[in-house]
Amino acid sequence: MTTGAVLALDQGTTSSRALAVTASGEVAAMAQEAFAQIFPQSGWVEHDPEEIWRTQMATARAVIERLGAGAFSAIGLANQRETVIVWERSTGAPIHNAIVWQDRRTAPATDALARAGWGPMVAERTGLVLDPYFSASKIAFILDAVPGARQRAARGELAAGTVDCFLIWRLTGGRVHATDATNASRTSLFDIRKGVWDEELCDLFRVPLSLLPEVRDSAADYGVAEALLPGVRITGVAGDQQAALVGQACFSAGEVKSTYGTGAFLVLNTGDRLIASRSGLLSTIAYRLNGETVYALEGSILSAGSTIQWLRDNLRIIRDGAEAGEMAASIPDTGGVHLAPAFVGLGAPRWDPEARGAILGLQRGTSIAEIARAALESVAFQTAELLTAMAEDGVRPRRLKVDGGMTRNDFLMQFMADILDLEVVRPAMTETTALGAAMLASVGSGAVARLEEAASLWSAERAFHPVMASNERERRLALWSDAVRRISSRL
Repeated sequence: MTTGAVLALDQGTTSSRALAVTASGEVAAMAQEAFAQIFPQSGWVEHDPEEIWRTQMATARAVIERLGAGAFSAIGLANQRETVIVWERSTGAPIHNAIVWQDRRTAPATDALARAGWGPMVAERTGLVLDPYFSASKIAFILDAVPGARQRAARGELAAGTVDCFLIWRLTGGRVHATDATNASRTSLFDIRKGVWDEELCDLFRVPLSLLPEVRDSAADYGVAEALLPGVRITGVAGDQQAALVGQACFSAGEVKSTYGTGAFLVLNTGDRLIASRSGLLSTIAYRLNGETVYALEGSILSAGSTIQWLRDNLRIIRDGAEAGEMAASIPDTGGVHLAPAFVGLGAPRWDPEARGAILGLQRGTSIAEIARAALESVAFQTAELLTAMAEDGVRPRRLKVDGGMTRNDFLMQFMADILDLEVVRPAMTETTALGAAMLASVGSGAVARLEEAASLWSAERAFHPVMASNERERRLALWSDAVRRISSRL
């Protein structure tokens, strides 16, 4: 790590955070601020880019004030992926709200491309399926929705990018329009084998190549953050799930982590081997250093922590996730209740943007406890589907490293070990996304020569081992599959 602290900016789906990560991997200071989720229509999810910027700067300044500007030697940035922003080059002002990765409004466009037979080509070049989850169709939507935007783009007046790109532009005063390879790999516009924007894909999705940023390594020079820490450079950038993979020290092929936040993301390091999934998983970039690409296989769950938020904020039947865990642990099972949380469709391996959530198996005696337990169990069941898909692709991990806010719930972690029939390991340092961003920034600043040197910063806090009988596991998985079958048109 660097001799000074790294300011790790962790821009997430529901909040912006800033953390001071020391050379020993400790968090010396942290600040967090939530921002509004905007739902203009069913299946649509937006953020106000100015709120993203305001909250990220407010949290960063709070951390800087705690330690002093002189304590920081580099900045690392991790961000929610696939979410896109289009802004004016002259002012940096967004022309439309950010369209969030969860948003499904462009399903008709991606479905039309799939029907036209473009799916295999897109998968071959990008490692991704044709789905509204990814950035390309979102950029095209903004250009079509905002009057005159396509003409302005043609004149070179606009820029587009994922959230990291927007923050870098603002931090550097518009001097740097760049993203890293991990974020580029989530757009459906980037050839992950050649490591370049693909002109044919840009034409297919109707996204002008001139809008897009330069693609750099995950540990590289992204300019001086004059708007925040004059003289301090941004030297590490990665999508939040890839940053968590780094923070979990998954540096060897075969190591896998799963992060449980708003959604949940299972990412397996496949080294220099690009595995083309046959089971609905994604091939993606884990990180790129010195021009060398490390690949990953990924499964994406669209609703995890957001399911608990829904119980809290919409139904108002729990106070928080901790209460949900207590309720779940107080009963032996859900009494046949299943909560299928397809609030914004289903992600991997089913990829059904039209599916919608349901609570199934309700009885007269069903209580809040059964619903809370069903919500938590849904996260484990969805993770099991991803690991089954990985096994079908020929990969069977020996253990699963987990992180994210939901992993503090011991009930969920034990149930997950039982349903997965796998050791589940929770790290001592739970801020793995921030730690990964700090590790990359240390490599980018030259303080650390190789990423593997930072492996000693990771250690296990607790391991959960399966105790459920195999016949009971199989029974519960079968019931879950039946529940999901009822809400999906693609099964």
